[in-house]
This record gives sequence, structure tokens and C-alpha cells, in this order.
Amino acid sequence: MNESKIKEFENIIEKDYTNTCGIVVMKDNKLIYENYYNKCDKENKIHIYSITKSIISILIGIAIDKGYIKNIDENILNFFPDYKVQDNEKTIQNIKLKDIMSMIVPYKFKEEPYVEYFTSDNHLKFCLDLLGGDENIGQFRYAPVIGPDILSGVISNSTNQSVLDFARENLFKPLGINIDGNIIFNSAEEQFAFNQSVDINGWVCDKSELNTAGWGLTLSPTDMAKIGQLYLNGGVFNCKKIVSTDWIKKSTSVHSKFNDLSYGYLWWILDKDSFAALGDGGNTLYVNKAKNIVISITSLFVPNAKDRIDLIKRYIEPSF
Repeated sequence: MNESKIKEFENIIEKDYTNTCGIVVMKDNKLIYENYYNKCDKENKIHIYSITKSIISILIGIAIDKGYIKNIDENILNFFPDYKVQDNEKTIQNIKLKDIMSMIVPYKFKEEPYVEYFTSDNHLKFCLDLLGGDENIGQFRYAPVIGPDILSGVISNSTNQSVLDFARENLFKPLGINIDGNIIFNSAEEQFAFNQSVDINGWVCDKSELNTAGWGLTLSPTDMAKIGQLYLNGGVFNCKKIVSTDWIKKSTSVHSKFNDLSYGYLWWILDKDSFAALGDGGNTLYVNKAKNIVISITSLFVPNAKDRIDLIKRYIEPSF
């Protein structure tokens, strides 16, 4: 470790990344650095926003490994046999599981109807009703909130478990991650408070107890680092196989592109050696296979948060 460089990035964080809550660095399978801000410590869990999507990706992979899901090419409507599709709805009938996971499906809105979504009692039906439309499958369209919950429905319907129960049994418990339970909001004020909380432990769900897929999970930086280490170790944690190496390779390979950005199955692909899970506010899980390093950062929400990947690549990673 380079102490002078470490002090340099710590000063930069205190000056320019003031919403940071915690940073953990693991290298060569060892925890080598951790630091906390905003009165947080290793026990504080933060809303990680879209990093939730990458957790959902792992759960889809585990469900495929265990035979609950046949493969990534399954038609999405196969998971929802009771859902009624209108006769003129052609696009939705051709959408596959992999299309939603690589963000190349169209939706029937120009701007996401957030208020209607957040006040809906059934997020799954709300998202299915908006899936499809006149555009073609294949063009990258990132869906931050409305759409990913369809993947929660896929997990729940194929495993006959809630997303949280399936995650606890097959991912969180083996990694030593504790998630207290479901979080249901009864008002907009409760949701706003959640976004600034450092001591709520759980996973948001709707009134039907379907856990969110695009946002809503709380984790500590240590929790996230364990997940990154799991991927770095080819799906093995503490000598136990959690998810297949094949799925890790598939989920962190390029399946779609938007300008200079590359996307896998709910993971951002940075270059041939590194990939990341990214969430609002600067929440970041960064993995570099060549350097055998995992860096996780939790942050409270602020609009237009500064890019943590630049911080990691320019300052944090070179310090170790």
C-alpha cells in the first residue's frame, strides 16, 4: 500500500465526494482497506439503488444453475402464464429473458411514470403493462426503475419463493450477509427518509410482497465487497460454489452497447479486465480481474453525483 496516495484520495473524498458513507478494498482475497464517513461504520447499510440490478442478475444465474429457469433465451411471457396480452401486442410476445437483462427492450412511455409506479400496489403488472410498444427489440434503453421488477417476477414464479427468501438461502446466507426483511412504504415521506437512512436493513417490496429489482436493497460496503469477491473467485466463496463460472462469464460479457458504454446482464462492462455495478449517488461495486481487486463504495443520494469510477481508477486502485 502507498500511504501517501491513500492520504491523497482520502482528502479528495472529504472535499469532493462528501456523500460517501464507506469504502472497502479487497485484494488477493484479503480485506486490505476500509474507511467510513458521515458517521457510518462497517455495520451501516445504505440504499444501493441500481446495484440491486446486479444482485438480481446473480439470482437469475443461480436459478438457471439450479434448473428453475431453463435458459436465458426463454420467452418472458412463459413465466407469466396468467398475464393477458392484447391481440395487437406483438412485440411483447417476442421478448426474451436475456433482452430485458441486457436493456434492449422497448416500453410504452417516453419518460418513466414514477409517481404511478411508486403508488401502484402491484409493480409486476404495472411493468408488464408497459412492456413492448411500437419500437423494435434490440436498441439499448436503460430502464432504471420501471421494467426490472419483471425479473423479480421471473425469480419468484420460477422458484416458488419470494426474491428475498431465495436470495437469503442461495446468496446472502452463504456470503454471511444479513438482510432483516421486507420494507413497505406507506407514504412518499417514508421513501424519501429511506433514501437518506444509514440504519435501515432490508429490501423494498410492493404491497404484494414482490421485491424490487431495479432499486431498493440495502447493503454495507463489506457486503458488496463479498459479492465482488464471489465474482472474482469464479463463483466460489469460502470453498463453496454459489454461482457457476459460466454465468459469471456470460453476465459480465458485452451483450449491448450505448455509445461508448457496454452492458452485460445487469452489469456495466468497463474494459476487458473490469466490470462494475453502479447505483445512484455514487454507489459502486468495482471488480478488476487482472489486478485481483474489488473496491466497493456506499453513498447517500445526491443529484448528479460525481463519477466514482474515475475516482477509483485514478486514485484508489493505484494506491494498492
